[in-house]
Amino acid sequence: MPTPTKRTAALLCGLLLAALAGCGSSADKGGNEALGTKGAERPPVPRKAVPQGLPGMPPVLDPKDAYAADRPNALQPAVKNFLERVYVPNTNSNTVSVIDPKTYKVIETIPVGHQPQHVVPSWDMKTLWVNNDLGDSLTAIDPATGKTGRTVQVSDPYNLYFTPDGKYAVVMASMDRELVFREPVNMNRVKTVPVHCAGVNHADFSMDGRYFIVSCEFSGELLKVDTAKMQVIAHQKLPFEGAMPQDVKMSPDGRTFYIADMMAHGMWVMDGDRFSTPTLLPTGKGCHGLYVSRDSKEMYISNRGEGTISIFDFAQNKLTKKWHLPDGGSPDMGGVSADGKVLWLSGRYDAEVYAIDTTTGKELARIPVGSGPHGLAVYPQPGRYSLGHTGIFR
Repeated sequence: MPTPTKRTAALLCGLLLAALAGCGSSADKGGNEALGTKGAERPPVPRKAVPQGLPGMPPVLDPKDAYAADRPNALQPAVKNFLERVYVPNTNSNTVSVIDPKTYKVIETIPVGHQPQHVVPSWDMKTLWVNNDLGDSLTAIDPATGKTGRTVQVSDPYNLYFTPDGKYAVVMASMDRELVFREPVNMNRVKTVPVHCAGVNHADFSMDGRYFIVSCEFSGELLKVDTAKMQVIAHQKLPFEGAMPQDVKMSPDGRTFYIADMMAHGMWVMDGDRFSTPTLLPTGKGCHGLYVSRDSKEMYISNRGEGTISIFDFAQNKLTKKWHLPDGGSPDMGGVSADGKVLWLSGRYDAEVYAIDTTTGKELARIPVGSGPHGLAVYPQPGRYSLGHTGIFR
């Protein structure tokens, strides 16, 4: 057994809290399940036209759809000849499993640094960065060849994002309690922003790119950060005892931010511009990852604690279905295939990866990988540029 570390100690503490928090009854296993939930509460104030974007940021293509560039197979010339692969960081094995999505088989296992957490596409989409959290390093993978390149020393890179103008990488230094703005290629430190909250981990940017919202996993808080000024401009405590916020995602129209919470067993719904107190929409035990469909109509929500995926319809503003993995599991982080037909999710506690049909919810494959698979990246994907994480493209 490896020597306990500050990160593993924090994770064990989080798991213990989850066990003590108490959970609703698990849903019965089966196929699609219509959910008789009320709609998520939305801000009543009409939204103004999209303001001028962050200087240097590519212009918004459609003010009603931030993901307009993410349509099926709409690959940019820079990435269209890349190998079609699924890259799976195994936190306990210190490896990346490489899956061929056509055969659903692992074709290579790449040794990387200590405790890789996420595989993150760079802003220009030409590099994949493996976040070796406890190894204090980033390992580059060339998606054209699938081969590893240089390793860059970076303190506590739990997660990685890029500002919409491509000017900075933003390292989520979870245990260091810092947001670290770095040059996006050589990763030299530009500015360190200390934060009071514990466990900064996930984020998403507003449609105009002028701010981003960050979740703080271990203290149950949210931060709002001014992108250009590189400073925290607001923060709030989530209104739930023991909250443990995870993934963050913006709605296609830019009005709403959603924050998964694995302890509240649902996602928080909030007005990002106003940074108002959010409301909770229950989804399932251990709500964790949020992924927008290729047509921008739905969002796939992984419920890690019960082996399900909830489907949220943006137009109807409510949950419409729930898919159950036939043999259970622990669906965590992942992404959608370039054609939009397959949702790929890591099985965090089961050393496996799930491929799920996005039309029917049927499990297409369950693939053994290393121990502790986490933030897998499906690559290449449509979009003009990457905001980071396992692939947020605009």
